[in-house]
Amino acid sequence: MSKKGSKNYILHAQSKQFFWEGQGQLSIKTFANGKAFYKTNRGFYSVEENRYLLLNEGSYTISIDEKTEVESFCIFFRDGFAQEVLPSILKSTNSILSDPYFDMDTVEFYEKTYQITPTLMLQLEKFQRHYDLFHNDFLWFDEQFHNLMQIMLFAHFDTLSKMESLNTIKSSTRDELFRRVSVAHDFIRAYFNHQIKLHDISSVACLSQNHLLRSYKKIYGKTPHQHVSELRILKAKKLLEDMELSMTDITYEIGFNNPASFSKIFKASTGLSPLQYRKKVILDKN
Repeated sequence: MSKKGSKNYILHAQSKQFFWEGQGQLSIKTFANGKAFYKTNRGFYSVEENRYLLLNEGSYTISIDEKTEVESFCIFFRDGFAQEVLPSILKSTNSILSDPYFDMDTVEFYEKTYQITPTLMLQLEKFQRHYDLFHNDFLWFDEQFHNLMQIMLFAHFDTLSKMESLNTIKSSTRDELFRRVSVAHDFIRAYFNHQIKLHDISSVACLSQNHLLRSYKKIYGKTPHQHVSELRILKAKKLLEDMELSMTDITYEIGFNNPASFSKIFKASTGLSPLQYRKKVILDKN
């Protein structure tokens, strides 16, 4: 049974600045032309283009503070909907069901940001493109929500399989450890352009520093520092395409203390200095 007032619905809006705090249903959040920040009782999340945030039912805050309009397309699922869709895909997930700890009566998704897969991208684009035309067609509307939930459930099962890399004795311990390391992962994604320390990351994840380092490497194949560096270089490449930004602007935008350090690390990572990379971008466009 769904809770009174609970229903499937879409929230599609645009805004440069926005803040909201309250209680929400199970949902996925997507954004274009900018990013949004979320805070829950478990962690902090930055949701940028090509990623989505999955939140279970509960309280959270969202804030947007950008120079240009950010487009949001968020899908909310009524209570119990995941459990209703689950039986339709059980035949494809027999290996998951062999786990004695898998509960078919409840589905507790992992709250974190995910890369938008091609399959999900196609479904979201279809939903968004035809929403105005078909949103009063209840059959079409319900079909789209079922398709989305099936994609989410398959992604959930894929995440469960990745947890096997954590060599813990109890399944419940493995589950909680994965959730905590996921919190650390999203904290890094949200604050990589700040001066964050290992203590900050381990504190928000409620793990010791040694336990965090060991588990993070097992799950993501890189250390927190390597992940921060990777995100900074990716962001720097994007900012270097904006010819109006100076090297000093970019340096502080991505979290470095001085342009010399930025230039040295950028060249070590890409083989080109920031200026050489910018010249390459100009040449490639011509």
